[in-house]
Amino acid sequence: MPKMKTNSGAKKRFTLTGTGKIKRKHAFKSHILTKKTTKQKRNLTHITLVHKSDENNVKAMLRLK
Repeated sequence: MPKMKTNSGAKKRFTLTGTGKIKRKHAFKSHILTKKTTKQKRNLTHITLVHKSDENNVKAMLRLK
């Protein structure tokens, strides 16, 4: 049986923490920033964790599960 490939898009977007949780960046921070408030852009800067209900899907894309 061939090796399972990881999802290339997921590989670039998610990283694992030491405890096994998955880090992600916020969306809506790449372009069209002039109409967004400074507060909104500042809050989108921080890195967060993937929600628990989505963790299984992301781990499947990264072939961790």
